[in-house]
Amino acid sequence: MLSKETIRAAAETLYDQTVAMRRHLHSHPELSFKETATGAYVAERLRHLNIPIKTGFATGPGIVGLIEGGRPGRTIALRADMDALPICEAKSHAVRSQNEGVMHACGHDLHTASLLTVAQILQENRAELAGRYILVFQPGEESWPGGASLMLKDGALEAFGYKPDAVIGAHVLAEMATGHAGFRPGTYMASGDEIHIHINGRGGHGGMPHQLTDTVLIGCETVVAMQHLVAREVPATIPMVLSFGKFEADGATNVIPNTVYIAGTMRTMDETWRARTLERIEQVADGVAKTFGARAEVEIRHGYPSVCNDAALTARAKALTAEMLGSENVEEMPLRMTAEDFGYYTQRYPSVFYRFGVSSAAGAHTPDFAPDEESLRTAPAVMAWMAINMAEG
Repeated sequence: MLSKETIRAAAETLYDQTVAMRRHLHSHPELSFKETATGAYVAERLRHLNIPIKTGFATGPGIVGLIEGGRPGRTIALRADMDALPICEAKSHAVRSQNEGVMHACGHDLHTASLLTVAQILQENRAELAGRYILVFQPGEESWPGGASLMLKDGALEAFGYKPDAVIGAHVLAEMATGHAGFRPGTYMASGDEIHIHINGRGGHGGMPHQLTDTVLIGCETVVAMQHLVAREVPATIPMVLSFGKFEADGATNVIPNTVYIAGTMRTMDETWRARTLERIEQVADGVAKTFGARAEVEIRHGYPSVCNDAALTARAKALTAEMLGSENVEEMPLRMTAEDFGYYTQRYPSVFYRFGVSSAAGAHTPDFAPDEESLRTAPAVMAWMAINMAEG
């Protein structure tokens, strides 16, 4: 088996190439499920390494590759997401998006470049490795229904005839120091669902409220009533957030509209209470509207499930990372109420989803997000070291 020193040296040797790949991807970002050029670039790199690939997954852009070691072992899947966000990048950035209004503001360019380097390290040393490695380049992490769900639906991870024994995914973290990595066993990230409510009534003149159905007031009552679900029905030990960020009432100072539109999100760490609370949201919206003579139309767009890391796998991944980076550079992650479609993989296979630091002063999903490319010296080495050891058994 390769030593960690060999892997670290290989990642260092390939560092300039990794940065060049990241900069190419960053300069040519594409939105979710439109990663045509990105997918073509990834496919070309893999073919150049003589790695067999299969394409056309998840509406088209999804790609999987296969590296087979020289000895028997386990099958490890390694995942990177490829999509960008509809954000106008800060003009001060030296390496900048050439697609105005589209930006790699969440680090997916680093994820893809890093996995391409991992692929090269594994492929060039495959005779010394055990097992096999499935390379998963996934579109559409940022958009519902999530590229992960479609990759699984299309059978992408088992397209070469092997079922993964483990799936490994990594994601940048702006506030974490470069060269650090973070782990959390069990539930780590929340599920994420969208709630859309239309309150329909009879609008009219604001000076004659007795002749109409005040949809604005009913909308306000609905938002307040929703907070009781989390505060008084969900156990305090269950992390849950129910937030409404959109309230549209197209009236005027003296006009009550016929319809009010409310939209929000629900995040939780518990699938049982997720289902129960979503059901109660419909009941409460319907009940409040009927109480005041209106009618509620509720649409719930079911989003990503919670990311739930396999405890044993995560403990091993953390220990392996400490071997590569030093224990002082490995952190325990807190619960996080953001969502990630990697949760779909955790429902199907033993999985570990971890963070690597990129020391950006600005957070992800902002125009000023600027990850430290020095992180690409260690990110590929960590993932390769994990995968090689896990494939051994």
